[in-house]
Amino acid sequence: MIPESFIQELLHRVDVVDLIDGYVPLKKAGANFAACCPFHNEKSPSFTVSPTKQFYHCFGCGAHGTAIGFLMEYSGLGFIDAIKELSNRAGLQMPEEEGRENRAHDAPKITALTEIMARAAKYYYEQLKRSEKAIAYLKGRGISGEIAQRFGIGYAPDGWQNLGAAFEDYTITALQLVGLVIKNEQGRLYDRFRDRIMFPIMNQKGEVIAFGGRVLGEGEPKYLNSPETPLFEKGREVFGLPQARTALREKDTAIVVEGYMDVVALAQHKVGNAVATLGTATTTTHVQKLLRQVDHIVFCFDGDAAGRKAAWRALENSLEALPEKKSIGFAFLPEADDPDSFIRGQGTEAFERTIAQATPLSEFLLRELASNCDISSAEGRARLVAEAKPLLGRLQTPLLRLQLVKRLAEISGFSQPEVERLCNLRPIARSAPAKAPRQKYSLFPRLLRLLLQKPELAKGLPLDVLGTNSPEVRAVRYLCETIVAAGNPTPSYAALLERLRGNEDESVLREAAAELMQHPFAEEDIDAEFDGVVKRLREGDSKRAFDILQEKVYKLGVAGLSSEEKQHYLQALGARGRSG
Repeated sequence: MIPESFIQELLHRVDVVDLIDGYVPLKKAGANFAACCPFHNEKSPSFTVSPTKQFYHCFGCGAHGTAIGFLMEYSGLGFIDAIKELSNRAGLQMPEEEGRENRAHDAPKITALTEIMARAAKYYYEQLKRSEKAIAYLKGRGISGEIAQRFGIGYAPDGWQNLGAAFEDYTITALQLVGLVIKNEQGRLYDRFRDRIMFPIMNQKGEVIAFGGRVLGEGEPKYLNSPETPLFEKGREVFGLPQARTALREKDTAIVVEGYMDVVALAQHKVGNAVATLGTATTTTHVQKLLRQVDHIVFCFDGDAAGRKAAWRALENSLEALPEKKSIGFAFLPEADDPDSFIRGQGTEAFERTIAQATPLSEFLLRELASNCDISSAEGRARLVAEAKPLLGRLQTPLLRLQLVKRLAEISGFSQPEVERLCNLRPIARSAPAKAPRQKYSLFPRLLRLLLQKPELAKGLPLDVLGTNSPEVRAVRYLCETIVAAGNPTPSYAALLERLRGNEDESVLREAAAELMQHPFAEEDIDAEFDGVVKRLREGDSKRAFDILQEKVYKLGVAGLSSEEKQHYLQALGARGRSG
């Protein structure tokens, strides 16, 4: 758990304008900065960054957040990883670092290890230029020099200690720690990768963290990957993500394939939004990482039995990671093809058509389950529901789960409530709950903007005048309680937004902040505006109280009021008479 005080200090140290300008060139636009949005395609800039409030907002697609949110959305980092990245930029030590670095105990610092991997990648790249057989192999696979350079493809020469030419001290522990060098039982050191085409595996910052090596010609294993190291955890990383980032944003779809050469071959044929898992089954973390950057994932595997098995594992591990408004599909190639051979033989248009016609997750799930059950028999239909039970339980999208339950009911002959009961599913709401009624001329959005521009006002707002529990009221209460509890210094808007991350009323705060970005209050008018809003809220509170008493009088007469209620009622009548 990262303390709120650390997040607040971090956001104070990091300038969101400088951060974003390093990824997306910003131009001054009045009091703010603007650019074309990096999260959707547009021709005129609607992406705005506020230097005073330290947040960004796109008036086109609604993207909104702090420096932390930008790294998460742009680079696909998780919350903790984004905090670590910003901490390094700001020179702050995280209060709790329980990552892989600390589990390595006395291991060299991560930055030193990444420098070693960068040096090795440069060495392999230079060796490729000197190897006629490696160049011939890549040319034979249709890979141009431009694409080889884009992916940093290299060559590890045959021999036992070639990396000694790249490092002054071949015996340093760090070379073994990052998986470049192996020590055998006799204590002899030798290169892990020998006579292989080398594919650098990069993290989201573009740093080399591992390698995949493909044997030239025949030999086993065909692909040899780096072991897990302080830099590399294969269940978290995908190959080709830095190179695919621009195409992912443009197409809003990630194509997941199985091999390095598949990714490279697709890029050679102008399909730049493909990535590959690293010799392991697709994990939930892989899916989460990709769905932070795109709304759609298509798994494209070989059409043979192994490909279908890999697709099913990907489906199982996608269920818990699939949110509403995102989608996952499965595209299967002819049995003799992989993406590399298919696109070289059939062309780009045929491949893209296959991706566009991908089978939706729900259809693939039901089709695979039904193929293993004899649905013409009662026993087979019962088995179908039993097989679906654990999968439905893991699915986190209520609307999709409801559709699957309906389809299962149709296929199995059970009723929909029976399927839900047999699968131990909680009843799914058939319609969204009614929203709390909003006043026609609500004061609360205005009050929210005043509090965001001058948070100190929260300490003078009487919460008893807020009235009904609408989203705006909840957001106002949250802001006030958080600001008062924080004491001095008063939290910035960026810190408040991070505290509200994932809250049901987060969108209300974002809307108010976006409106404030376009129409800030004049500094000299803020206090008077605030006093006027509080006064009108008090008047509204008095009116609501009077209306309640009035309704009671209509039903029970004045005699039905308590002595205290009679006193308030008569005072309110007198006040109304004087105002009239």
